[in-house]
Parts: sequence; structure tokens; C-alpha cells
Amino acid sequence: MEEWGYPPATDASCTVALLVAELASNAVRHGRVPGRGFRLRMACATATRTIRIEVSDAREDRLPAFPAAPTVDDEAGRGLILVDLLATRWGTAPRVPVGKTVWAECGAP
Repeated sequence: MEEWGYPPATDASCTVALLVAELASNAVRHGRVPGRGFRLRMACATATRTIRIEVSDAREDRLPAFPAAPTVDDEAGRGLILVDLLATRWGTAPRVPVGKTVWAECGAP
């Protein structure tokens, strides 16, 4: 992020860090296949000042689903709500030859 002009303490850098953490933890928790890891890719479109985060895993059968509103006592189920709030847009795409990619984009000032 710093190479793209966003030092660690900026809002853009902190937002991207939260998005990366959530998507990567989901890949580990829900997309894990024994012996296979996940792939993180980030890109910055300088013309539109958009940062794109892509996390790919080997499970094509477990697509992220927007959860119902968690209760106060729930210990999980808020991650994709955070992604939805922080990202300009997000979604999934098939990964060739196997798996899926969950991506999120956010605008940077």
C-alpha cells in the first residue's frame, strides 16, 4: 500500500488491511482443502484510485453467503457484513482450473 502512496496509518491502508484479513481468514476457515493454501492478489488502478483485493482458494462448492443479522451473543457471522460495509463492491468468480476467488474493491482518496 505504501508503494502506491498509502502509508500504513491512512484510512485507505487500514480499510484494505481489514478487507484482506477478513477474506483471508474466510479462505482459511471455509475454503481450505488439505494440502492446498490460498492466494492473495492486490492491484491498484491508478486512474480510478481503486484497490482490488482477490483471495483465491481451492473450494468451489463453498461460496460466501451474506449472513442473516447476527445476535448479540453470536461469536461469528459479522465478517461479510464488514466486507459489505467497507468495500465499494465485492463478489466471487470461478477460479480456473479449480476453486473460487472472492474479491473486494475499495476507493482510495
